Parts: sequence; structure tokens; C-alpha cells
Amino acid sequence: MNVFSHLSEVIHREIEELCGAGALPAGLDLSAVQVEPPREAEHGDAACNAALVLAKQARRKPREIAEHLAERLQERTEIRSVDVAGPGFVNLRLTDDFWWARLAELLATGPGYGADDLGQGQRINVEYVSTNPTGPLHVGHARGAVVGDALANLLSHMGFAVTREYYVNDAGAQVDTLARSVHARYREACGETIGAIPEGLYPGDYLVPVGEALAARDGRRWLEEPESVWLPEVRNFAIDAMMGLIRDDLDALGVRHDVFSSERALVAEGRVDDAYASLESSELIYRGVLEPPKGQRDDDWEPREQDLFRATRFGDDTDRPLRKSDGTWTYFATDIAYHRDKIERGFADLIDVWGADHGGYVKRMKAAVAAISNDSATLDVKICQMVKLLDDGEPVAMSKRAGRFVTLRDVVGEVGRDVVRFIMLTRRNDAPLEFDLRRVLEQSRDNPVFYVQYAHARACSALRRGAELVPETELTPAALAGADLTCLDDPAELDLIRRLCQWPRVLAGAALAHEPHRIAYHLQELAGAFHLLWTRGKDDARLRFVDAERPAETRARLALISGVRIVIAEGLALFGVEPVQEMR
Repeated sequence: MNVFSHLSEVIHREIEELCGAGALPAGLDLSAVQVEPPREAEHGDAACNAALVLAKQARRKPREIAEHLAERLQERTEIRSVDVAGPGFVNLRLTDDFWWARLAELLATGPGYGADDLGQGQRINVEYVSTNPTGPLHVGHARGAVVGDALANLLSHMGFAVTREYYVNDAGAQVDTLARSVHARYREACGETIGAIPEGLYPGDYLVPVGEALAARDGRRWLEEPESVWLPEVRNFAIDAMMGLIRDDLDALGVRHDVFSSERALVAEGRVDDAYASLESSELIYRGVLEPPKGQRDDDWEPREQDLFRATRFGDDTDRPLRKSDGTWTYFATDIAYHRDKIERGFADLIDVWGADHGGYVKRMKAAVAAISNDSATLDVKICQMVKLLDDGEPVAMSKRAGRFVTLRDVVGEVGRDVVRFIMLTRRNDAPLEFDLRRVLEQSRDNPVFYVQYAHARACSALRRGAELVPETELTPAALAGADLTCLDDPAELDLIRRLCQWPRVLAGAALAHEPHRIAYHLQELAGAFHLLWTRGKDDARLRFVDAERPAETRARLALISGVRIVIAEGLALFGVEPVQEMR
């Protein structure tokens, strides 16, 4: 049960009853009525804003509505007390019996607790990583990969039909630069002395084996041919090699996509022309001259007529060009075609996970999606801010163009896949993130991945200890659901149960907001409450988790521990992290 959804349904029914009894006018819009955990725990278990949001349309004072509602709610058996606070908040405290029943429900459900058919099979496309295929992935790419993958896991868990997609940007000038860089390494593999890599090419050593592989396949075939002949062949070979490298990088992180879409294929198949024609037929393209970009002097700006998309009609700051001065498509034009392709494949809900340098691109892309779908499709763009890589507090410099950078696989090899995945989700995607190669391995409460994993390991340890000291007790979650949970009457135990029972709400909220980091926050808070109770049990024998002399209390506490283990394991699984059974 999602406790807060349950209470929301209860309050909606009570308001409708008040309307039927004439205490409130009929036909009230209840869509803004919410039930949430209060900001301060001392205010109760749940808070409702009904009186505040209904006052204007009901033409009643908020406290009058709140007092009517409180009177009715007080009669419900699961509610211990109702308080009207401030201008009209309704604060609820639920009975201990209610919370014990929710813990039993969690245990009876077992793995999968909190999962819901929220999406009802709705198709949704999540595109992430989508870096240019010009080299291995670095630690900055890891953040978008993990955010996109965890979000796809979460949405799938909550009943959405998710397609995970990677867009290969293989049609721009960068892949031509890649081809020239590989050709230089190819010449080197054929025995030529090439000296320093020319300025503007990629100097990284990761291209050496690509050049050697090309030489092994084609011999000296491309040494004497002009660039116009070898460039297309070498470009295709290089792109394939880089995408193989990128797939291996993603596999090391546990990230796999369902679909790889090619920008070059879109252009070759005429899909960009089709998208252009569609916008033109809707009178959304015109010949015009743009104003100089903000901050640029008029004498530095050369005005010229261009094909412009009426992006301002859909909320953008300016209209956008679709062709370059040489007549080729802009990146924006191919991106329009790509998103149109997604929509034509049946996706009305699109999520794009982009890097920090694409923040200024969001408005135009949302405008394009609105235009090409006639406002029938939605696009949510998740911008992942930069990752600052540190080593014991000292910055680690990265420069792909200079050939000096820390690859994603370097980091995974240093600290492990699970650590990388969890740490990347400990901040909002749009907040900067520091990743310290030393500190993420520390065994302290300041290290969130250790703190959560340690809670899971402690839970497993206590269950193993329980099996030894109380061997007659069956310790499956389903069996423990039948324990006498009324033994769990200490405030810290009840607080832990409440946190466990917030899990369905956390999952639903994270899925609807497309914010997987909410799960990391909740796991850390849950782990903190569990560790606190564990510590108290060391000081107070009455709160020990396992006590052979007190079998009823032990069984109840093992039930509570089992609930902690289930929720933490479920959360880590959504992150693609393996929950550990013991710490080493």
C-alpha cells in the first residue's frame, strides 16, 4: 500500500461526503488536494493541504474546512489523532496497529514491494549517453549513462514499457576528424614515420590499435589514394571501431541499450528532408535574417538569409536555422528528424539525458517536438552537470583532445562498477558532482554507498545470527509477516517502520518526476535510521535485534530487519548495484 495515496483517497471521500451533507458546496475540484509527509516529524505522520486549496472555490475559511474534515477523519480506526495547524493544515497521526499492519504487508509482498502498474504499459523512450563516437567514454559520460539507465530501470519497475536508446552522432565534422586521425595511425602501422599528430586531429593512443586493425584488414591499400577516396571507407571503419569501444565501456558499467540509431542513416534515408517538408507544409519554415547573438557586436555579425524554423511560436527565445551556409543541414535539423522518427515509432513520451554543455539547446528541442507532433508528444530533458574527478581531494585533469583523460573503464577498474553507479545518483542530475577516487572507498558514514551497503550487510548478518540462535524460527519474509509485531513499540522501531512504508511513495514520486536520485536519498535516510537502532541495541539490551532469551521480540525484530533488507536490496537493484551480504 502507498500510505499517502490511501490517505488521499480517504480524504477525497470524506470531502465528497461533506459536499453531499451540505457542509461544503458540490462540484469542488479536488485535483490539488495532496497528502504528504510533514516537513517536521513532530507534526505527525501525514499532512493534508485540502482546506487551503479548497477555501477559495468553496468560499469558506480554511480553518472552517479543516475542522469539518478533522472531525470526520477522527472517526477512522487507522487514525490516532488529527490536528488543525496554522492557517488550515490537517496533520494526521496514525495508530501503531496501522503501521504494524503495513510492515506485515511489506513482508508478505517480499521482493517487489512498492512496485506498481503506474505506467499501465505506456511506451516511453529514454535516450542517454549518445556521445560522438570519437573515443572511449570518460567519467563525465558515466553520469549520464547511470542516470539514464537507472531511470529506465525505475520506469520499467513502475509499469512503463521502456525503450533504451543511444543516438550515434556519426554525421558531423567530428567523425571526419576521427577518420583523418585513424588514417594517420594507419600510415604509422604501415611503417611510415608520422611524427607529431597534426593540430586538430585526435592524438590519443587509443587510436593506435584502430590504425593497426585497418592495416591488418586492408594492407597498404589507402596509402596512395587521395582523401576523397579513402575518407568514407576509413570513416566507416573508425566509427565501427569506436562504437565497439563505447559498447565495451558501457558493458563495464552494466549499461545496455535496446536501440542504436544512426544520424548518418537518417540523412542518407532522406528523413531530414521529410521532416523539413513536414514543417514547411505547416508553414513553420521561412526565409529570414536572424539578429546578432547576444553579446556579439554588429560589426562581428554577417547577416544572411537562412531557412528558419519558427521556434518562437513554441516557446523558444529565437527562431532557429536549419541549414548551414554551405547548404548542409544543421545539427538541429537532424535532431528534429531524429525526434520525429521516435514519434513515428510510437513514442509520445520522450526523455533525453544530455550533458552540461547542452543546456542552451533544451528550449529549441522542446519547441521542435511540439511542432512535429502537433503538441501530442512530450519531451523531458535531463541535463547532467559536470563531474569533478578528484584523487584524495586533488583534481584529476582531463583533456580528450590532448589525449590525456581518465576513461570510464579506468574509474570502474579503480573503484568498481557498483560504487560508480551509486555515487552518480547521490545528487540531482542538474547539480555538480564531485567524485573522489579515494573517498568513495572509505568505510565511513560520510561515504553514502558504504553506508547503505553496510546497512544491507548488517541486516543479513542479523538474520544469519537469528538463524543460529533461534533455529526453530522460520526467517523467510512471508513467515516473519506472522510475527507478533506489537513488540515493536519503541519510538525508534516505529520510526523505522514508517520510513520503510514510505517506499511505495518514493518509487511513484521518483518515476513521475523522472528523478532516480530520490531513491538514493531515501536509502541513505533508511540506512541512517537502521544504524541508529542497531547502535541503541548495543547500549540497551531491550532493543537487541537477536536475543535467544526473548524469542517473540527477536522474531518481531527479525521481521523489521527483513523489511529493511528487502527495501535496500530493491533500491540497489534499480540502480544496477549488487547488495552485499557482508562487508570485507
